Amino acid sequence: MAQIHNNMDEAQKKANPQAEQDAAVNQSLAKIKNKIIVMSGKGGVGKTSTSVNLSIALANKGYKVGIMDVDLHGPDVPRMLGLKGMLNLSKNQKLEPMQSIENLKAVSIESLTNSKDDAIIWRGPIKYSAIKQFIGDVEWGDLDFLIIDSPPGTGDEPLTIAQTITDAKAIIVTTPQEVSLADVRKSINFCKTVKMDIYGMVENMSGFECPHCGESVDIFGSGGGERTADTAGIRFLGRVPLDPKVVACGDAGVSIQATHADSPVSKAIGEIADKVAELA
Repeated sequence: MAQIHNNMDEAQKKANPQAEQDAAVNQSLAKIKNKIIVMSGKGGVGKTSTSVNLSIALANKGYKVGIMDVDLHGPDVPRMLGLKGMLNLSKNQKLEPMQSIENLKAVSIESLTNSKDDAIIWRGPIKYSAIKQFIGDVEWGDLDFLIIDSPPGTGDEPLTIAQTITDAKAIIVTTPQEVSLADVRKSINFCKTVKMDIYGMVENMSGFECPHCGESVDIFGSGGGERTADTAGIRFLGRVPLDPKVVACGDAGVSIQATHADSPVSKAIGEIADKVAELA
C-alpha cells in the first residue's frame, strides 16, 4: 500500500507543476537550519553590504552559509563577493550556487543573465516564481544559515519570502537618520503583519572617524537605530561605522574583513555575527 501511495503522490506532482515545485522548495528548506532575510525600509542604507559581510563573518566562524540575492532589479551580491560567470547545473539537474570563500556560496539573478547590465523587467507573479526557483531548483545542500538579501521596501520580494519561508527571521538595517528610521518603522509593521519574527536591528553608517584627527563625526546622527529598536521591543544587534574602505572593498569584490581585519567595521560585523550565531 505504501508503494502505491508513493506512486500516486509522484503522479500528482507530475500532473501539477506547482505541487512539484512546492515539494522541491520544502525539501531544500528542510536542509537549512536558519533562514534570515536582511531588510531595509529604504535604499542606500547598506543592506547588501551588511548581508555580504555578515555572511562572510559567519562563514569565517566555520558555519555553512548560503547567500540568496532576491534583489532582482539591483543584484549586487556577486559584485561584492567578486563572483563572475554563470551558474552551472549539478548532477541532479539543479543549479549549483557559486562558491565564494570556504563555507560560503551564493545565488543571484545576475549569475543567470548574459550581461550584468541587463534590466530585469518583471511583474509580481514572475518574481514569485523566480524566488521559489532560487530555493527549490538550487542545490543548497545542508546549511547552518541562509542569508537572504532583499530589495528595500515591503514589496513582492520580501512578501514572497514571508509566504514561502514561514520560519524566516528578519534583520532590519537602518542608518541613524530620521528619514531612514521612519521607513524602518514600516518594515517593522510589515513583519508584524505577515507574522515574521524580527531577530534584530543593525544601525549602519553610525559615525565616521576622521582619518586626519581621529575625531568621530556623526554624519547621519547617532543612536537612532538603537532607540527605535528599544521602542519597538526589538533586539539591537550593533552599530557599524561609516568607512570609505567598505565602498572600496565592495567595488573591488574583496572582503573588508580579510583586507582590514582590525578595522572598526570588521570588529563591529564580527560582534553582530556572534549574536546571529546564537541561533546555530
